[in-house]
Amino acid sequence: MAHITPEHDFTGWLPIRINPTRDGWRVDWCWFGQQRLTLPFFRDDVNQALRLPFNQALRRETDLDALRQWHTTSPGLPPAALIFHASRCGSTLMAQMLAALPSNIVLSEPPPLDSLLRAHRHDPSMVTHQARDVAALLSAYGQSRQGDEQRLFVKLDTWNIFEAPLLAELYPDIPRIFLYRDPLEIAVSHMHQAGMQCVPGLLGASGLEASSDNQTYLSQATFISRVIARTLEAGLSFCQHHGGIPVNYSELPDALWGRLAAIFDISDTNTLPLRDTAHRDAKQPAMTFKADSAKKRLAATDELRASITEWAQKPYRRLEALRLAGLQTE
Repeated sequence: MAHITPEHDFTGWLPIRINPTRDGWRVDWCWFGQQRLTLPFFRDDVNQALRLPFNQALRRETDLDALRQWHTTSPGLPPAALIFHASRCGSTLMAQMLAALPSNIVLSEPPPLDSLLRAHRHDPSMVTHQARDVAALLSAYGQSRQGDEQRLFVKLDTWNIFEAPLLAELYPDIPRIFLYRDPLEIAVSHMHQAGMQCVPGLLGASGLEASSDNQTYLSQATFISRVIARTLEAGLSFCQHHGGIPVNYSELPDALWGRLAAIFDISDTNTLPLRDTAHRDAKQPAMTFKADSAKKRLAATDELRASITEWAQKPYRRLEALRLAGLQTE
């Protein structure tokens, strides 16, 4: 490791925001010390860290060049696998199970990564160094804080599937999962509590938007169905052309110690913490998990069923055909 001066030493610090300003893109850092990332989402870990008196008294902000220098002087673990998903389909469960092993660093939808992955959509100048900056950011997250970390797993935001080719090119040799679910069940969940991508105009440029969405009035059911369809189509293309591994929600949690065990380095000796985590609600760990597929399907309106059939069933069936064909050859 190269000599690191104090002003360039970010040991124990993690980027929590990366945003454009009048002075260029800026990185906001937060002191984590040895705190592991164990909560359902990165933002939850950030909120916990920000309550530390140290972070209330002192913060650090730098330009992107400081992040790049930190990558050069102190390279962290590279990603061992990337987890893409169609939303509301078990990705948080998968991340929480992996985080149950102290040897894993698990990133669950970190906003700075989303900012860099989508930066080129409103700042074309970012294209020239986007891959380098993403690598530098993930290197910062891959720094050892406990001393025994061996693997870095990254769960991305749903809409990051449209940036998946960039990540596949940046990390060509690591496994890439695309997790999905029956689209009707995903849609019912968003009808009950819509994610950012399912609220028109909330997310911003992402690859999910289409000009036809603004040409005529769309019901909530139709808009959500179109969003899910585009996500599944992008996931299908990723699996067909960029090495994505299709995984259905119905395979969880057993797939982690089954057909995905080699990807996640899981053996008979370390499955107990994963099995224990699988019994808890991923987003509310204090509560016991309860299967809800049947309940969701019963809650679907006729309009939603028709809309999902029109827009999302075809890519879902093609994903299933691809997954089942792969299972037969394993």
